[in-house]
Amino acid sequence: MLRWIIFLIIYAALGFYTLQALKTATKYPWAQYIFILLAVLVAGNFIYQFTIGEEPGRVLSRPKSYAFGFLLAVMAFQLITILFLFSEDIFRLLSGAYHRISGNTKEFSLPQRRRFLSLLGLSIAALPFGALLYGMYKGKYNFKVLRYTMEYEDLPDAFDGYQITQISDVHSGSFDNRKKIEYAIDLINEQQSDVLLFTGDMVNNKTEEMRPWKELFSKLEAKDGKFSVLGNHDYGDYIEWDSPEAKSANLQALKDLQKEMGFDLLLNESRFLQKGNDRIALIGVENWGKGGFKKAGDLQKAKTAVSKEDFKILMSHDPSHWKEEVIPDSYNFHLTLSGHTHGMQFGIEIPGWIKWSPVKWRYEQWAGIYEDMGQFINVNRGFGFLGYPGRFGIWPEITVITLKKKSLT
Repeated sequence: MLRWIIFLIIYAALGFYTLQALKTATKYPWAQYIFILLAVLVAGNFIYQFTIGEEPGRVLSRPKSYAFGFLLAVMAFQLITILFLFSEDIFRLLSGAYHRISGNTKEFSLPQRRRFLSLLGLSIAALPFGALLYGMYKGKYNFKVLRYTMEYEDLPDAFDGYQITQISDVHSGSFDNRKKIEYAIDLINEQQSDVLLFTGDMVNNKTEEMRPWKELFSKLEAKDGKFSVLGNHDYGDYIEWDSPEAKSANLQALKDLQKEMGFDLLLNESRFLQKGNDRIALIGVENWGKGGFKKAGDLQKAKTAVSKEDFKILMSHDPSHWKEEVIPDSYNFHLTLSGHTHGMQFGIEIPGWIKWSPVKWRYEQWAGIYEDMGQFINVNRGFGFLGYPGRFGIWPEITVITLKKKSLT
């Protein structure tokens, strides 16, 4: 109860401050009433969904996600507006104090707020507000195919031109539009890649979340097969279970379901992709994450059947694994494929100009291709969404990587 009281006090204070900008910017009371009504409805729905309306055992239900999304949009609007008001209020306070101390006025008084700054603050605050709403309405299904060509001197000749499709972070428990997912599945198959690699987080928490989508994902095709690894959410660690046995049964059910959908799930093990006398080692580890995330991945066990001379592709859900264990390893892992970060589902990307998201402060490798000591990693931005039920700027990604033999001359 105390946390909700604190939340309401902070939320009301932010709302009251923002209201001052509206009063300065417009003389029409209806604009202020609309803001108050919207703020009250959003806060009320958020509190309801996370208290009375909470579904037992589901920490990330769709109603809760949308309640959080709308609250995030409103608070982003409030905070940016307040940044403008607060900076002006400091100036007003200093100006009032100066005039009183210098004797220009007999009483301390603050200059009026400038309408221009309030309008500017509200206009700028409307941008992330609109972006977050757009991300919930359309952005979360704005699937993009991103293509990369990777050149290697030691790529086996038979694999020159070999094409990989990578998807990651499906989070099927968040889906709410079947037609959009059907479109995405067709888009993946249109790439006609040699192999399909899925790098973890098929569900939010429970295997049952994937069952309504089983038929669709079973339609995914690739000439040399479909391979997968587990992500941190696949273990069911983020909800309360009736018993350890129930949690274990859920994980086993997810493993069985992946097999039924045609995925070869790699659990700290490897496979070989063969073309004539040439081969590529495909290695898959369970989740290994830095900063409190599950460390079930065992790279040493996974590479047991692989030699140093093999060309190696590693599937590891969390990109922090790359710097912590993969790069320092005595083996050279030519290409690591990860996901996990989602690019925080919000940011700005203009190819060749800017790539930014707040998640960069948490993960050094958070989206796209990175290189270190001759080894490469691709961090997929994710297929689905989690928490905030949308995406803006960091769109859902289908990665297509073409391997090429690099000329020695």
